[in-house]
Amino acid sequence: MVFVLLLAALLVGMGQPLQAGINGQLRTHLGDPAWATLVSVVVSSACVGLYLLARRIPPPSPTQAASAPWWLWTGGSLGVAFVAAGVVVTPRLGAGITFSVIVLGQMVASLLLDQYGLLGLPVHHVSPLRLGGVALLVSGVVLVRAF
Repeated sequence: MVFVLLLAALLVGMGQPLQAGINGQLRTHLGDPAWATLVSVVVSSACVGLYLLARRIPPPSPTQAASAPWWLWTGGSLGVAFVAAGVVVTPRLGAGITFSVIVLGQMVASLLLDQYGLLGLPVHHVSPLRLGGVALLVSGVVLVRAF
């Protein structure tokens, strides 16, 4: 089962630079990064909506939705920021450096989330080997940028 999850994560990761490249091209046709971002997010929403309809998943009750803390509603804004950054940054820096730096940022944030068990995640303390992994990522970013 772990192999399937790792494969799914790998495939999704491979899709992110594709998405950024596609959205960057869409930006050239639409004239502004905000329009390309909007189209991407609307298409994403439509895909999830169709999935929910096909699976006949009922919406949450108003009580369930109202019980969520306010900050749980901010996740979508992070998705929009990711798409918008991809639209603007990838055509300028290229997919390699953009996603090298994105992965580095993800690792730094992940270590902080894991160290303190934030957002309900299990605690996984920072260790010298984990920090070594981040150092290797930094080296990777430098190498991708240099060559």
